[in-house]
Amino acid sequence: MSFLLKLSTWIDTLNTKVGKLTTWLILITTLISAGNAIVRKMFDTSSNALLEVQWYIFAGVFLLGAAYGLLQNSHVRIDFISSRLSARTRNWIDVVGIVVALIPFCMLSIYLSWPLFVQAYQSGEMSQNAGGLIRWPAYALIPAGFFLLMLQGISEMIKRLAFLKGQAGDSLAEHTKDADDEDIKLMAHGD
Repeated sequence: MSFLLKLSTWIDTLNTKVGKLTTWLILITTLISAGNAIVRKMFDTSSNALLEVQWYIFAGVFLLGAAYGLLQNSHVRIDFISSRLSARTRNWIDVVGIVVALIPFCMLSIYLSWPLFVQAYQSGEMSQNAGGLIRWPAYALIPAGFFLLMLQGISEMIKRLAFLKGQAGDSLAEHTKDADDEDIKLMAHGD
């Protein structure tokens, strides 16, 4: 199990770095969007390439950032139900969900999106918009994002199984405690 926990730590580190990169991508897409709007208003001109770059980067934020969202436990949960369950039950539910839903969905998404990427790359597919960009970088984001999400699912499964075997702490409790503390701070400040 120690090897698997090291693997989990490596995956968490990778997705933390990618997740932090996506915060910079949000800034970049915002600056491109603002610059394009200013140029359009001031000079009555625009660039389809800049619009498409903005869309590509925005897609990258969501596709590449999904794994970081899973790592941070910021995905949607039914907290009013899960908070009433024991830690073991919550962890078992996550293990089953990862094995039955998350990993198969990621594998299917990679399987279906990879040929689109390869075809666009080999053909040099271009956007049909005047001044548009090549499409393969956008298509590459799909399998890359789902691969990172699948890796993070494996990492989360390792952590849940380690907890269930008594070899690690409850990572769900740590995130729940952090979220509860944040809610308490917000209520105390009247936000």
